[in-house]
Amino acid sequence: MTKKQNRIVSNLYIFIIMAFLYVPILVMIIYSFNNSKSRGAWSGFTWKWYSDLFQNDAIMTALTTTLIVAVVSSLIATVLGTAAAIGIHAMKKRSRTVIMNFTYLPVMSPEIIMGVSLMLLFVLFQVKFSLLTIIAAHITFNVPYIILSVMPKLRQMDVHLYEAAMDLGCTPLQAFLKVMLPEIMPGIITGCLIAFTFSLDDFNVSYFVSGERAQTLPVLIYSMTRKRVSPEINALSAIIFVVVLAVLIIVNVNDVRREKKQQRGGRHA
Repeated sequence: MTKKQNRIVSNLYIFIIMAFLYVPILVMIIYSFNNSKSRGAWSGFTWKWYSDLFQNDAIMTALTTTLIVAVVSSLIATVLGTAAAIGIHAMKKRSRTVIMNFTYLPVMSPEIIMGVSLMLLFVLFQVKFSLLTIIAAHITFNVPYIILSVMPKLRQMDVHLYEAAMDLGCTPLQAFLKVMLPEIMPGIITGCLIAFTFSLDDFNVSYFVSGERAQTLPVLIYSMTRKRVSPEINALSAIIFVVVLAVLIIVNVNDVRREKKQQRGGRHA
């Protein structure tokens, strides 16, 4: 095959993969404007599901719970995971390898295993299922993703920068805040966004550790599937998709600008 043919095949392959990923989302967004409750027939354009969405107490309560869990768990996991990554990076090679292997286990294990194990742990210590148990469970499975996001930035960082800051009179805290933290910040932000996203759509773990009063949105949607999923869920899913997409675009644009600024600074130097 010629280079032109290879390029055509590669572009076609990428197009098929992207279509497979995003066409279902596009169909969901389109049907969020469908005047009919039926998912198989189009009966006209309407905004009513978006207006009804904000008047549905069950959905709004579940959405509020989901956002609280996602924000709190991702922020706490970011702090814990960043501190853990820095500590692991400072270890000797053999100890670091062992700890990193244990860090990969929760990522590679099926979520249902973590959900059942956390449920049994809470039952063993007689902890009542509530919003706090959901947050604690989400922190548990989010921390490894933070560690795995921050570790590459720590490896890329010049180890002598921190020592130089200390030699110039910085305290350990000042050297961390002014030298190390800016260097690893892209990894921290990436890990936090990953943790927030995973927490936002988690079902398996939330299902096993949620109580009667604390119910996340994925658990509520699952309970609706036994009857019929309300078209208001399509509207909510469309809003969440657009918001997450906007956040990712903003973060990526900022990363590109930061890299260009660093490249310009390197040329001037």
